[in-house]
Amino acid sequence: MKILLSATAVAFALLAAQAASAQSADDTKWIGQCMVDNAGGAADAVVRKYCTCMNNKMDNNETRTITQWEKANPQARAACDKEAGWR
Repeated sequence: MKILLSATAVAFALLAAQAASAQSADDTKWIGQCMVDNAGGAADAVVRKYCTCMNNKMDNNETRTITQWEKANPQARAACDKEAGWR
């Protein structure tokens, strides 16, 4: 049983690392700025999940920051609030 749980934990860790590496440098920049913009609003993990969700909803050709974009897209903001567990 412990071996199965360990194997499952390793598999999840590998998937998380793969997902993190799938972010481009541009994505990392935008998510980082979103985290700065939302600092203190919730725990860092919640803010990161929210910012990543918002970044993923945005078109790759978007020129506005996540903070600017979220104001024009309240449905996406609400969905990411819920997904991240914010509020």
